[in-house]
Amino acid sequence: MSQIRTRLVLTRIPDSWRWARTDILVRLLPFVLAYAAAHRLSGGAAWLGWSVGDVRAQLLFAAVGVPVMFVAAMAVQLWLTRRRGVLGVPAGLDDAAFQTGYYVVNGPIEEAFFRGLVQGGIGAAWGAPAGFVIGTVSYVLYHRLGRWSWAETFATALVGVPLVHIAATCGFLGPGPYLLRKLNLL
Repeated sequence: MSQIRTRLVLTRIPDSWRWARTDILVRLLPFVLAYAAAHRLSGGAAWLGWSVGDVRAQLLFAAVGVPVMFVAAMAVQLWLTRRRGVLGVPAGLDDAAFQTGYYVVNGPIEEAFFRGLVQGGIGAAWGAPAGFVIGTVSYVLYHRLGRWSWAETFATALVGVPLVHIAATCGFLGPGPYLLRKLNLL
């Protein structure tokens, strides 16, 4: 059995800033504006998901979910990379940290838009099951717009809570591949 040699495409902050700048303008800013408009027009409706909830339960869930999802996402990325044969990896800790910072902003914005606005709005109109299915399917398929493969796109269905979302994204992109490289697994 022949092993596919993985080609690493090393990135630096200017490389990451190029895609992040475009992503902020084309994706994140419209999500924030749509959510803010819905929040204002609805008078801060509960279905938008903007509430504290049970902080102890959330922290417990995050304490378990964050490391599990980070490692699981790294494992999925490693499996996909070995089949694909190429992976973009931060060249240094500075770019891994830059990308982490971006994902810390990106995760809650995506969650607010897809779980709050889409899932919450549809759930309020047609019921929670319809909201969950349509919110999840739209979130997953939305990643195909970024030219992700189907395998990468379906992997996004595993997230749905902001801290866990951030952990999974960091495990799958940026910091996770950086760590895989440092551990000589790529």
